[in-house]
Amino acid sequence: MNDLVREHTDLDRSDLEWLHLLVSEWQLLSDLSFADLVLWVPTRDGSRYVSVAQMRPNTGPTSYQDDMVGHLVPRGRRPLLDVALDEGRIVREGDPEWREEVPVRVESIPVRRDGRVLGVIARNTNLLTVRTPSRLELTYLQSASDLAQMIAAGTFPSPDEHVDMDASPRAGDGLIRLDAEGVVQYASPNALSAYHRLGLAADLVGLHLGRITADLAPERGPVDEALVKLASGWAPREFEVEGGDGVIQLRAIPLKPKGVHTGSLVLLRDVTELRRRERELITKDATIREIHHRVKNNLQTVAALLRLQARRLDSDPARAALEEAVRRVGSIAIVHETLSQTLDEMVEFDEIADRVLAMVAEISPGRVATRRTGKFGILTAETATPLSMVLTELLQNALEHGFGPGESGTVEVSVTRGRELVTVAVQDDGRGLPPGFDAQKAGNLGLQIVRTLVVGELGGTFDMLPAPDGTGTRVLLELPLGS
Repeated sequence: MNDLVREHTDLDRSDLEWLHLLVSEWQLLSDLSFADLVLWVPTRDGSRYVSVAQMRPNTGPTSYQDDMVGHLVPRGRRPLLDVALDEGRIVREGDPEWREEVPVRVESIPVRRDGRVLGVIARNTNLLTVRTPSRLELTYLQSASDLAQMIAAGTFPSPDEHVDMDASPRAGDGLIRLDAEGVVQYASPNALSAYHRLGLAADLVGLHLGRITADLAPERGPVDEALVKLASGWAPREFEVEGGDGVIQLRAIPLKPKGVHTGSLVLLRDVTELRRRERELITKDATIREIHHRVKNNLQTVAALLRLQARRLDSDPARAALEEAVRRVGSIAIVHETLSQTLDEMVEFDEIADRVLAMVAEISPGRVATRRTGKFGILTAETATPLSMVLTELLQNALEHGFGPGESGTVEVSVTRGRELVTVAVQDDGRGLPPGFDAQKAGNLGLQIVRTLVVGELGGTFDMLPAPDGTGTRVLLELPLGS
């Protein structure tokens, strides 16, 4: 729509926003009318019309087999468009048109905004299956007529109402027609079933919808008055009511076809099962977060016990081994702590990497600086846990074996993330690798852990080489990103 309007018309941004608002709402008009809708806008020179949007009904057969958007029609070829645009009134063809042996009733509805007619909606009804209308269909058609008059007057849609049309109730979900006092004139079978689930034992027709809705809701007090007004349809609002064994979602649309409030249209949908599933998911999410929190606490307890045991040892190698184990456990605990604060099994790994850097840097405080460049981004928990351990081992190995006592330097983690692969380089400017070193055969426990996790669990590659500048060591990881 944006491209067509800008290419062919002089409508400004506010006019275009109004057309978008109309198109976001007109599925309702199409369904109530059992008709196709095509929005025609006059071109810049006024000699033609361009179709910028189209809608087919969910409640009846279509009149257009082809897509009409983008079509240009000369002025004069469709007289109803000319009359509706020039005179600003709804125009209906007396006799139906015949399209591919299908009779079609054609109407034109001017689209008005701030006293100006921006375009015309062509409403086309397939008459091939016409029969004696039921009470439901008559209510639909009357409501559609009221909405059409409001569009022609510029009072529908309401700019003050913000509706998510994907989640909002539709005509087929349930419909209630109210008079000007808020009394139910008609309720569709789906609407009646929804209210029965709230606890209503009688028919809705003849009842004041606002008062009966407030009575069925469990809340009492000041909420009642607001609920009565909302359910009476005095303002365009969307809200939910819970009572009995059900939850229903309602949307009120005041009807003012001639500028006077004549009644309201209330669309509603039974969302009981949807809300029940949402609550189950919330409960499960809370349970999963609590599990991650407890795992983190247990890991921290294990780390504390290992640290306590290390202090009691006289052997320096044994103490160093336990301190390495503490850091390994701590890196896993960081991942679980992060997962305990999210709603899904995805984590922002940059924060975890920075915490691992800070934790490992405690090995040589003040002597070796650590930093990260690039971003890991969002990773799954299945990737984050082993990757945090790999980073811990590589950083720990660089700090312990890359620098001697009293030596200082830098360890940098560089990250490059592509569509399917994340490349991680851990580089130090220390003493470098010993002669004849082979990373694939080295028996160091830390490197064995890295090989196992990178190749076996993450499905990536691992290599350790002299740094490109000739000083220090560079470890290169290539890890595939899961789908």
